[in-house]
Amino acid sequence: MYKICVFAGTTEGRELIEFLTAQPVAVTACVATQYGEMLLPPAENLTVSAVRLTAEDMAELFARERFDLVVDATHPYAPVVTENVAAACSASDTPYLRLLREENTAPEDAVFVGDAAGAAAYLNETEGNILLTTGSKELSVYSRIKNFTERVYARVLPMEESLRLCQAAQLPPAHILAMQGPFSREMNVAMLRAVSARYMVTKESGTSGGFDEKIAAAREANARLVVIGRPPQREGTCFSQVVEELCSRFGLQAKPRITIVGIGPGSRETMTGEAVSAIERADCLIGAERMLEAVSAAGKKRFDAISPKEISKFIHQNPQYRRFVVVMSGDVGFFSGTKKLLPLLGDCEVNVLPGISSLACLCARLGTSYEDVVPVSLHGRNHDIISDVQGHRRIFTLVGGENGMGKLCKKLTEAGLGAVRVSVGERLSYADEKITVGTAAELAEEAFQSLSVALIENTDVRRIVTHGLPDEAFQRGNGTDGIVPMTKSEVRSVCLSKLQLTSESVCWDVGAGTGSVAIEMALQAENGQVYAVERKEAAVDLLKENCRRFGTDNVSVIPGPAPDVCEDLPAPTHAFIGGSSGNMKQILSLILKKNPKVRIVATAIALESVAELTACMKDFPFTETEVVCLSTARDRKAGNYHLMTGQNPIYIFTMQAGGEK
Repeated sequence: MYKICVFAGTTEGRELIEFLTAQPVAVTACVATQYGEMLLPPAENLTVSAVRLTAEDMAELFARERFDLVVDATHPYAPVVTENVAAACSASDTPYLRLLREENTAPEDAVFVGDAAGAAAYLNETEGNILLTTGSKELSVYSRIKNFTERVYARVLPMEESLRLCQAAQLPPAHILAMQGPFSREMNVAMLRAVSARYMVTKESGTSGGFDEKIAAAREANARLVVIGRPPQREGTCFSQVVEELCSRFGLQAKPRITIVGIGPGSRETMTGEAVSAIERADCLIGAERMLEAVSAAGKKRFDAISPKEISKFIHQNPQYRRFVVVMSGDVGFFSGTKKLLPLLGDCEVNVLPGISSLACLCARLGTSYEDVVPVSLHGRNHDIISDVQGHRRIFTLVGGENGMGKLCKKLTEAGLGAVRVSVGERLSYADEKITVGTAAELAEEAFQSLSVALIENTDVRRIVTHGLPDEAFQRGNGTDGIVPMTKSEVRSVCLSKLQLTSESVCWDVGAGTGSVAIEMALQAENGQVYAVERKEAAVDLLKENCRRFGTDNVSVIPGPAPDVCEDLPAPTHAFIGGSSGNMKQILSLILKKNPKVRIVATAIALESVAELTACMKDFPFTETEVVCLSTARDRKAGNYHLMTGQNPIYIFTMQAGGEK
């Protein structure tokens, strides 16, 4: 097993150790304090040295352990330690690698000094409070600033040694901020404002050291940065290059580290604290341009992508970034691309952070709860929302496309739902947020933002949940082709019962006629899809009209003869055959080829059709079959009397393939 030693006094040093402890290597971590040891992850292959090592101690350690590599990940402001490590490696003939923290560009209005003494000299000529973020070791240097005990506040590590140095510098307890980072922009802003700081003293600590967050906080809190420049650095490489070298030299494998973040409705104010923190620590942000603009992280690498495949491909092709953050609108579990992205990241380390959904945000604005709300999405997908609104008191929906919300209100009105109450939320959480409330009929001609959401409330829920809609509910036509054939209500009820549909069934209705069966299929399979196949032109027009009247968006009308036009259709879980034009055997053959476990119901009136279906039951490998002959009679008025008139008997064939429903 390879032996690797890491001098880890930095964030990237700890991250490197986390990476190595997951690899088949023996790791020795050298840190200066017990506090540094506490920050390291426990692991069986990790040995920790938590004492300050002299140059002689290092030489002795390297000679004894014979490491295959020593990685120097010490702080860029600890040049003496770096030179000692390099010298000890040279003396013991141990391979040496310097992990050098990348530099950042400070703002032009910052004050640049060479060391703590230079910072103290500059601040001694100023007025106003000072926030020191450079630790406790050089507090004695800053104590020379005039009015030190009144002006200076020091952010130090919560350790005995740090507090002892604060006491030695005679810093008042109220001016000691003992905290462990990392610190977000918001936290830095809060601290600057809490102490009324006009100056913030920092080292150029790089992105991983929180320098970007300090720059942003100083700008927001109107404080001036005093930046202590880095001392001359030994030549080295960045974190990703070090990992790449380790993988190449020792055959290790680096897993991309990805955080998928729900950013809420969009404004920074509605993001969770952990979401903001993850974004600020990221090396690379990925997401749609709208989301990337919302997080507005300066100096970050950004990749504009929506497709899960495109996102995954970029991550796997760019190992130079340590921390990817994929930003998702709203909540990651609410109609989010996260669902499709996660399976593509199985070889990565993935953390998922939820956000505030647009459903929660809109209901909060309206002052209402949402435990009884049924959520649906019309953004980039087809869904039978008319059926949802007819059957539920409260529906929440996401809507996309140009004025998609206005079109939805118009569609509701045309389906007889113009009286439902619609509360539309546009640009939720932004300064120009707008809430519009009215009936669907009142809002049908309004124009709304492309990405709007709505709460739809129906106080008159009347959707029939049993099958067998009255025949009068369907248009049948009276054109040159006469009245279009339709499966009557009683027969339709029995056929739908025999089909045993689920809410997600994929159905074929072959010989759909007016669409009475297809529409009732769609109402039952509300999360599924129905393909209504019809060869007659007049019937196709009627079929489309009936679908429009019922608002069944999950019905696709397929004009043309079966089985020819069915070749490219998705495999059905269920099929109804109401008319075959003599092609029954070919139709059944295609259906069974598409799905060997399909459930089929077919009807026949003519004896020739009965004979054809009977033969097919024997010729195809059905595991269950049933034939029912259904005779019905309806009343008709004759003077003062009502007489029953018999209807044509109809044969209903049920065929289950594959032995499993």
